[in-house]
Amino acid sequence: MECRCGWCNEDPLYIDYHDKEWGVPVHDDRMLFEMLILEGAQAGLSWYTVLKKRDRYREAFDGFDPKAVAAYDDAKLDELLSDPGLIRNRLKMRAAVTNAKAFLAVQEEFGSFDRYIWQFVGGDTIRNRWQSLKEVPASTPESDAMSKALKKRGFTFVGSTICYAFMQATGMVMDHTVDCFRFAELSGARAD
Repeated sequence: MECRCGWCNEDPLYIDYHDKEWGVPVHDDRMLFEMLILEGAQAGLSWYTVLKKRDRYREAFDGFDPKAVAAYDDAKLDELLSDPGLIRNRLKMRAAVTNAKAFLAVQEEFGSFDRYIWQFVGGDTIRNRWQSLKEVPASTPESDAMSKALKKRGFTFVGSTICYAFMQATGMVMDHTVDCFRFAELSGARAD
């Protein structure tokens, strides 16, 4: 039986996310937008809660097309807030629209969100070697810098802890613990 990171429960949905997505470098703008919105939606909740609602989010948020989300009006937000398949928090819903507009502005300025966001890790994954889950930080100087820069550009729900979770999810940092089978696969190093 393969050893996984301590945060991964036995639910097949969680295992699939851990084994196939978490910590894998993402350079697709649509996927980066999705993860930014979902990490913001997760604030104060468990990632597992968001993961269970992810498919409904994809449907309700037009496949996380930032142009579509940026155009959402109050009527659309009310519709989303009445959907039991989503996290029904008005501030988080408004943040998705605000962040879509800011995301589009970054794309316009830098050519892609990917080009902009990966600069916070120098364009390459930070590969950590944590022995246990308790060593993994909630934030880092890089996530602090990302948070500050995103807020300056008008993004919301992008505190340093949310930014660090986003960095972990999108492979900007590789935080699989050394005993996890994904550590060797994603770090290019042996676990010993």
